[in-house]
Parts: sequence; C-alpha cells; structure tokens
Amino acid sequence: MSKPAVQDPHESVTVPSRPAADGRRTRGDASRRTVLHSATDLASVDGLDGLTIGRLATASGRGKSSIATLFQSKEGLQLATVAAARDVFTALIVERARTAPRGAQRLSALLRNALDYSRDRVFTGGCFFAATAADVDSKPGPVRDAVRSALVDWYGYLEAQARFAIAAGELAEGTDPELLAFELAALNEEANSRSLLLQDERPYLLAARAMRDRLRAAGAEPALLVPLDE
Repeated sequence: MSKPAVQDPHESVTVPSRPAADGRRTRGDASRRTVLHSATDLASVDGLDGLTIGRLATASGRGKSSIATLFQSKEGLQLATVAAARDVFTALIVERARTAPRGAQRLSALLRNALDYSRDRVFTGGCFFAATAADVDSKPGPVRDAVRSALVDWYGYLEAQARFAIAAGELAEGTDPELLAFELAALNEEANSRSLLLQDERPYLLAARAMRDRLRAAGAEPALLVPLDE
C-alpha cells in the first residue's frame, strides 16, 4: 500500500502585488521597522509584559507620541513585536533550511539554524519565543495566541520533516514523528536556556551532539546529518 503524502505546512503561497507606496508610507514603514528592531530585543530580555511605550522610546530614541501613533496601544505594540520576531525566526531558521531536501537533511539544517540563531544572540535574550512563551503562557488573550501560533508552526514543521524522512526511508518506519520532534525541540530550548544562564556556548555543542545521536538512533545515515557535525 502506498503511503499517504505528507503535507508541508510551510509551502509558499502567492501574495497579491500591492500598489507602490508613497513617500510618507515608505518613511512610516521604515520608522516602524526601526522601532520593532528595538522592541524585539527588549522583549527577548524583559518579556512582553516589560515592553512599554516609554521603555521602547528610550531604547529606540523615538518619542513616545510617535510610537503610540504607530501601535495605538500596548497590546498593539506587543502583537507587532511578536510578528516582527516571527519574521526574523522564519527567515533565519526556516527559509535558510529550504535549500536542503525535505526529510532528514532539512530537519538537521533546521536544528542547526535554530542553535545558531540562539548562540549568535540575534536577540540579546537568546530565542525570542523561548523568552516570551514563559511570559505569556498562563495569560489568555491575543498576545499569547500569537506566541503560541508561532511555536505551534515551528513544532509542526519539525514534525513534518520527520514524517517526510520516515516516508522516504531515511528514518526507521516505527519512529514516532511527534515524539522525535518534541525531543529535538526540547534539546534546542535547553541549550538556549542553559547557555543564557551559564554564559557559555558549550550547551549548543552538547545539544547538536545529542540531536545527531537521537537521529542516528532513529536510523538516519551520517551523510544526512552533516549540519549537526559543525
């Protein structure tokens, strides 16, 4: 019996073109990007609750009134910050891995990119979503929903690549893709947390080794896991 096709939740979609923006719109977009750069960094350290218009004005060098005009409210600022961080996460981790074939090779590339994104301190507080999830996990509302959506997509994408690998015979047929994705994500998050606490890069080396060993135990050939050798 043929195996069912595995759907990739990150397939590209066609986005309708937009009319060219006028100069004022362009300047406003540039100002928004600059402010959000500071906002994502602040939230990675202080959490989303600690992200206020006043603190952001100081960090970005912008006036409170201009930031209030851009985002309207604290919740609006928080939601925009989560969206901006998600764009960075997707570009640096997911998009860069798409040059690798689906399955074990892309899974190992995703894991390598995730470790590097945290290790290189793209955000001062390490992984933005690891920091903010702890901040909002028990606080229902649109902000928690936005953080949760980003993480659900990430976990789902790891699981999808595990499923592709199983379907392609790169991982053993009895491998549980949900459990494997859970274990790999947990290793990544522990490396992020421990490195921040200890101010040491060694947790990333240990996590990469553990990820490789786990995938090898699931049947992956070493040639498919080269990114985790580095």
